[in-house]
Amino acid sequence: MKRAHLLPFAIALSAALSVSGQVLPAMSTAMASPTGVFDITRFGAVPDGKSDCTLAIQNAIDAASGQGGVVLIPVGRWLCQGHLELKMGVHLAGLNQAAQSWEPATGSILLPTEGRDHEDAPAFIEMRSSTSIKGVTIYYPEQLVEDIRPYPWTIQIRANPANTNEVSFDSTVENILLVNSYNGIRVGPTENGRHRLLHINGCVLRRGILVDWTGDIGRIENVQFHSHFWASPAFAGDWKRVFNYMQQNLEAFIFGRTDWEYANDTFVFPAKVGYRFIQTENGACNGQFAGIGADACDTCVLVEALQPQGLLINNGQFNAHLVDRSTQVVVEPGCYGNIRFVNCGFWGPVLHNALLRGGGYVSFSDCYFSNDNHKDPGYSIIAEGGKLQIHDSTFDARSLRRQPGDPWEGNELMSQPGSIHLRVGLKSALVEGNNGYAGVSILNDIGNHAIIRDNEPFHPEHPSIKQP
Repeated sequence: MKRAHLLPFAIALSAALSVSGQVLPAMSTAMASPTGVFDITRFGAVPDGKSDCTLAIQNAIDAASGQGGVVLIPVGRWLCQGHLELKMGVHLAGLNQAAQSWEPATGSILLPTEGRDHEDAPAFIEMRSSTSIKGVTIYYPEQLVEDIRPYPWTIQIRANPANTNEVSFDSTVENILLVNSYNGIRVGPTENGRHRLLHINGCVLRRGILVDWTGDIGRIENVQFHSHFWASPAFAGDWKRVFNYMQQNLEAFIFGRTDWEYANDTFVFPAKVGYRFIQTENGACNGQFAGIGADACDTCVLVEALQPQGLLINNGQFNAHLVDRSTQVVVEPGCYGNIRFVNCGFWGPVLHNALLRGGGYVSFSDCYFSNDNHKDPGYSIIAEGGKLQIHDSTFDARSLRRQPGDPWEGNELMSQPGSIHLRVGLKSALVEGNNGYAGVSILNDIGNHAIIRDNEPFHPEHPSIKQP
């Protein structure tokens, strides 16, 4: 019978572990595997969650590095009191076929403990060129919800510090669950290219993903960071404590120097900052971001610096809460790049949907703006720097009674804040073709530096809707 449906990895694994039903003799660490699969148990690793497996796993990696191959992490709990270097051409693989949920806490689970209170200590796993990590759960057993402490990065893609000429290319992190990483995944700061961060779930506490000095297109796809993943008793979690810590501390996606970063289908709930764009000693970001989301944030998108060509953000959904800045998009002074939002939604109990203070270009096209903050609604968009374009977008009102998840009833009391405030300091604005529940209210402080045309006039239909 043909078995074409069997994965090549499973075939290699079967050949490596048995001959006629008998387990092969223990393999010397210097001996190459005939199949290229290196089972860490053959190097002395014990899956009891108590025995330190760091040296055994590193020995398996070293053995695989000669010809390349897969270092197998079988089902079990593998304590690691030190850190690992995943050498070129070696792939670390657990048996989780997809990123798992917060229960049932089974499968291939790595338990790192090194680096408590030392963020700058070595990452738990450092990856070099042409490496991958797949199919594992990573859980810090000594990180406690009632006493969250700093730890170094869980995974870092970087060149070997001992080789100043090395560049790291084509490293992949896929089908991973990070249960309670303080710092999740870092790319850089040494030169790198074509990283692939795919199908990753987890709770991250301080930083989720940080990308820097990517000179050839990096890809981040299908990543969700959520407080759920450290809420279950299966991993000694607690929903309320984790939610509060993430909302007060987490910067979920951080981008320094990266050329043509592609990020698709990414999401965080909650966070202090959902997506942050910064300047490092290597430079700043440009890229395409599609289907991204941030919920229950202080600031969903914080832009401090960009390359001139900047960001293309489409099909994004952003919801901030009434904490700190309570604004979905903030562009800081000193940012001179280009940012274009297309077909994005901005809503929630916020002070503002966007606060634009930079010196570059910001554009909103076919976007949706609303505001659940009925006590102090302010304006949806406040612009006081750079140049602004707003086209074919909607400024909605929000129900005073509707509960989250429910549709409108059609006869509800509605509240609509001001739409756009063009403040002194804004160089120019082009605002056209927009509408709203009661029209579009615009406060123009820049006179003829604004071109305003073909917008639905503002006509409140109910006393709860007032001209700002």
